[in-house]
Amino acid sequence: DLIDMCHSKAHEIYGDNLPEIVEERMERELGCIVKYGYSVMYMIAHKLVKKSNDAGYLVGSRGSVGSSFVAFLSGITEVNALCPHYVCPDCKYSEFYDNGEYPTGMDMPNKTCPKCGAPLRKDGLTIPFETFLGFEGDKVPDIDLNFSGEYQATAHKYVGELFGDGYVFKAGTIGTIADKTAVMFARKYYEKKEIVAPDAELKRISKGIVDVKRTTGQHPGGIIVCPKTMDIHDFTPVQHPADKKDSDIITTHFDFHSIHDNLLKLDILGHDDPSTIRMLEDLTGINALEIPLDDKETMSLFSSTEALGIKPEQIDSKVGTFGVPEFGTNFVRGMLVDTMPTTFVELLIISGLSHGTDVWLNNAQDLVKNKTATLSEVIGLRDDIMVYLLHHGLEPSMAFKIMEFVRKGRAAKEGMPEDFEAAMRENNVPEWYINSCKKIKYMFPKAHAAAYVMMAFRIAYFKVHYPAEFYMAYFTVRADLFDAAIMAHGEEKVIQEMKKIKIKGNSATANEKNLLTILEICQEMYERGIDFAPVDLYESHPYKFGKKDGKILPPLNAFAGVGTNAAEAIASAREDGDFMSKEDLKNRAGITKTVIEVLGENGVLDSLPDSSQISF
Repeated sequence: DLIDMCHSKAHEIYGDNLPEIVEERMERELGCIVKYGYSVMYMIAHKLVKKSNDAGYLVGSRGSVGSSFVAFLSGITEVNALCPHYVCPDCKYSEFYDNGEYPTGMDMPNKTCPKCGAPLRKDGLTIPFETFLGFEGDKVPDIDLNFSGEYQATAHKYVGELFGDGYVFKAGTIGTIADKTAVMFARKYYEKKEIVAPDAELKRISKGIVDVKRTTGQHPGGIIVCPKTMDIHDFTPVQHPADKKDSDIITTHFDFHSIHDNLLKLDILGHDDPSTIRMLEDLTGINALEIPLDDKETMSLFSSTEALGIKPEQIDSKVGTFGVPEFGTNFVRGMLVDTMPTTFVELLIISGLSHGTDVWLNNAQDLVKNKTATLSEVIGLRDDIMVYLLHHGLEPSMAFKIMEFVRKGRAAKEGMPEDFEAAMRENNVPEWYINSCKKIKYMFPKAHAAAYVMMAFRIAYFKVHYPAEFYMAYFTVRADLFDAAIMAHGEEKVIQEMKKIKIKGNSATANEKNLLTILEICQEMYERGIDFAPVDLYESHPYKFGKKDGKILPPLNAFAGVGTNAAEAIASAREDGDFMSKEDLKNRAGITKTVIEVLGENGVLDSLPDSSQISF
């Protein structure tokens, strides 16, 4: 099935006579995948992704699965691992650039087909297959997928349908006692015994209980599949998480790390990006897959605020990436200001630099600042090491070994082996590059960065071209701490709240820091001339932001103290007609006095009297 599917997709894209580069890569990958029995994993992932796409939700691929061209042909990932190339959607004419002429397909100039005149499609990211299945093609593949949070439960249920409920289990986790808790236990023990124990004794005793099992839980997206010919008890006992016997979830008792080599584990994680994109598609009627990944205005967002129609000082930021996943945090915005990226490949490198350990700070950052290397030359992604070394003339197996050694942080820990350094110097690899390799502790796969950047770029496209819809989707999906009492009363109030949090500096709580992010996006929205409408008892959605008179209409649960259940109860009760009074609302919706008070304080119930009694 997998072979047939890949062949038909390859012919659909590249024509009846496949270019040699396409055929060679496809057959080499299929040979490894089929030989080692991994085709079933590809088919499972294909079915899961297809079912989600049919339901209208995009799926993001995680990890290095995008390094596999077969994963692209079988619809598991949209990351095309081939070298940059043009292909004509009409007559299938194609041109490939496999000598490093272009870093990615998205960065190639637009071109029309010399045969039929149609605009050519651009694709290809140059990712070697070896990073996914090893140099011999025998490494166990790990296919991780990001489903929309709204769709995750359905995807989990579908795995049960595919394999039968008796063979599918949630991956169990084991929660252990942490250092501070251990010290607290030791202190309580001595207090009970009425013994005064010094801190040193408490620390000594606590060492014996650190990392002892405390409770069991479940992995957020891990699912373990047992083969039909085996029994799950051949591998692990099973249980309800945290010993809750009334729970309908069954997990593996052993932590999945200890059995992941014996049983298939699927990672079906919930993620906000697919939910955001689905909402944006519904609001605008645009198919996100058709968004051009080289849109100039969207690209400018990563180096200026011009496309938003505002100046940097209006939002206290030189770049316009607030609310763009992967690029909106303070740390990454600082990287954008340092590097001012203008191409797709530079966005990939920044994604790699921001997720790696000792890749940017004390390493690439200094090289860029000192002008030793440009952003597109520094080491940002693990696969680029292999590609860079191949272009310098190293043997493929040597290039692969060096990449694996560096990305796992072994060069930083053990030092670079002499034969590796000698091979690099013989092939004129610059000294700064070799030194950079020696500092790296962990590196991000290029395929993972590509999948994330593609999602982020599409969301950024909506931010530039459909501002109101972007803010509606952002606040609905990502802003759990949105509070209309603070944010929907004009920019002045937003700025005051931001000042309060900024004064606290590092002593601000995690919640306050998250709140600051939402406040920054509110300020930007106001500066772009978009305003909030007041929450409306009859027109506001229970939990989604909408539109009214050209303004953004917050939902009923937009106030701290009004939960989603209460908001849904109000929405359900209002279908039976208008409320006569606050009392009538409370009784019909079955909501608490507190909810009534919060809505009343914020002017939502101004049209309602307190009680339904009529005075003559």
